[in-house]
Amino acid sequence: MEHYVTLFDGLFLPQGVALQASLERHAGDYTLWIVCVDEAAHRALDTLKLPHVRLLTVESVENDRLRSVKGTRSRGEYCWTLTPFAPGFVFDADPSVGRVTYLDADVWLTASPAPIFAEFERSAKSVLITEHGYAPEYDQTPVAGKFCVQFMTFVRGDSDAVRGWWADRCIEWCYARLEDGKFGDQMYLNDWPERFPDAVHVLRERAFLQAPWNATRFPASEARVFHFHGLRLMDDEHVLLAKNYRIPAPTLAMIYTPYLADLRVAIDRLASVGAQARAQTSESRWWMTVTSTLRDLASHLRGPRMRRSVKL
Repeated sequence: MEHYVTLFDGLFLPQGVALQASLERHAGDYTLWIVCVDEAAHRALDTLKLPHVRLLTVESVENDRLRSVKGTRSRGEYCWTLTPFAPGFVFDADPSVGRVTYLDADVWLTASPAPIFAEFERSAKSVLITEHGYAPEYDQTPVAGKFCVQFMTFVRGDSDAVRGWWADRCIEWCYARLEDGKFGDQMYLNDWPERFPDAVHVLRERAFLQAPWNATRFPASEARVFHFHGLRLMDDEHVLLAKNYRIPAPTLAMIYTPYLADLRVAIDRLASVGAQARAQTSESRWWMTVTSTLRDLASHLRGPRMRRSVKL
């Protein structure tokens, strides 16, 4: 049994439901813990009753430290502040859980994650982190960090020092701006291999974790997890795919197309319980409407254009 934890509010329900669909398809024996950051998320998920999902309300897991900073941060910044605490929420809720993997709500499994965990186990470490693995043309290390808070595994007990240090830093400062070498919860990871050398393992198979910033670097067929950074629902059933990144045609065909299908199903399932998907960006629709078929998606979106949307 692998345990995963994610957190999101009602705005990102479609991505969260699509994530769960991918776990059903690829994760084997698993439980997905969802920290519902608002009542809209909890109400919809409690009604849907997705298999292998356990819900936690943010009010039930918040401590005094989190409550003391909640009013000073935006919703997104507070979600980042919650992230270091999320594995501990699961450990506290279920004493039988031996390890927990944190997932961003907008990641999606494309294949079994077993090889990722196998490499982690061979390392005999207690914390797994992953690099951005930027393609050279998209290297954002100075502003976004070397490592990505997207797929992180923590072993009960042995990871406490790492999680505690990270949580302390995020309570002190966690904002959506670059300041003194910090940005949100993520830049704190930069020195973990040196700060916690006996605890932290950096995934060597970089191609297992893919995203718009490295899709031109790694073959889509090697992905195990894809991070749909920047993908946002628009207000007219269109989706902004990846602003400012060029997505190769094979990645569009092999990864984006089935993900959009899962999003479409997720939106319909949510609508069936009265949870209407909302626009996640104020950007206006790109001029070209593209159908969601694999052939049209690959042919229309091939090329150097950077800003792309499709009809869901």
